[in-house]
Amino acid sequence: MQINIGILGLGTVGCGTVEVLRRNAALISERSGCDLRVTRIATRTPDKTRPVEVDKSLISGDVDAVLNDPEIHIVAELIGGVEPARDYVLRAIAAGKSVVTANKELIAKHGAEIDAAATAAGVDFLFEGSVGGGIPIIAPLRDSLAGNRALQLMGILNGTTNYILTKMTREGLGYAEVLSEAQSLGYAETDPTADVDGWDAMYKLSILAGIAFDTPISLDDIYREGIRKISARDIEYATELGYVIKLLAIARQHPNGELEMRVHPALLPQTHPLANVNEVFNAVLISGDAVGDVMFYGRGAGMEPTGSAVVGDLVAVARRLKNGASVAHAGEKVRPNSATIRDFAEFETHFCVRMQVSDRPGVLAQIATIFGDKGVSLESIVQKKTDGDSSQSDTAEIFWMTHRTTQRAMARSLNEFNRLEVVREVSSVLRVEGE
Repeated sequence: MQINIGILGLGTVGCGTVEVLRRNAALISERSGCDLRVTRIATRTPDKTRPVEVDKSLISGDVDAVLNDPEIHIVAELIGGVEPARDYVLRAIAAGKSVVTANKELIAKHGAEIDAAATAAGVDFLFEGSVGGGIPIIAPLRDSLAGNRALQLMGILNGTTNYILTKMTREGLGYAEVLSEAQSLGYAETDPTADVDGWDAMYKLSILAGIAFDTPISLDDIYREGIRKISARDIEYATELGYVIKLLAIARQHPNGELEMRVHPALLPQTHPLANVNEVFNAVLISGDAVGDVMFYGRGAGMEPTGSAVVGDLVAVARRLKNGASVAHAGEKVRPNSATIRDFAEFETHFCVRMQVSDRPGVLAQIATIFGDKGVSLESIVQKKTDGDSSQSDTAEIFWMTHRTTQRAMARSLNEFNRLEVVREVSSVLRVEGE
């Protein structure tokens, strides 16, 4: 049986998808029992030179040629962004075509709407490539771990920030210097906002948490913080204390059913399974009530890794079309509006606070008193003279680590420090996870 595929977008992921289909055509045919054939490709730049072998007769700038072709069974939306991708996907579904996509922002913002449309139309809607590049994670969450009650997801979901933090840790370099290098190597975009400010990881977390906890997740319910403020000094202290700093995406369900979701840099013990996930690699650690902890690790982005995930979805749809089986949706059986979101102020964790203070007797006691008055218990203190010229000779740097406390208690403490004359600057506030 021949399954005809129309592709929207021929950028990095589109090229990867075409290349995997071309190179492994015989293997894919044998495994699926179908001849998966790309018959039309629409792109804004049809005359552009591509890094892969593509039949130019298939390429045009006409999206309608894909969406209105009655011979196309599956549309692969690989454009990215919300519009016009959302419109194209809904039009393909209305035309009776199944859709696969790697568009994380689209799924995070409109996944429930699109899934409902696909259900009503009786077609497939799959998006394995939207999270983790080539790492199989959505299908295992939906199928292999279906017998588990998910307790927690913790992951490194953005390769750009992981590369930057790895480089800063290994070479003692500052954020700005490493970002510039990452941009020159193509690991970071010219405008790195989506990566370094945590948006990319937040979109991916909303997708995974929605499937793991069987409920739609609003992006407004996820706390987000990026890595721009991480300094070489923070990494130096973390290393000295036996930690690494990673941008983590965390979703946790508490015994009372409340969900806690956040994306932010955090200190991880060097012995933690995620601590040695470096460079552009991604990993997701899932805790289930029956299976315990399982981790998925691999290349989180790139042409062929993400193309591999897209092709996996294409094969899954092709098998169902061949066998006449009922369709499946990556977000099926989601309970609408069932989640109770924990108040951000009630989030509990350890905190690390780095501050510049006057180097004179009694300062530590003043700060410790404020912590105590706000209900924050201290676990450890590291104090050093501030590096620099003689004008800073009367300044000391203190790195505090607390026991578990709430975001509310820490915020109240920081507010008091800002009014304390001996505190010259609160340089950074970081959380500790994985202990």
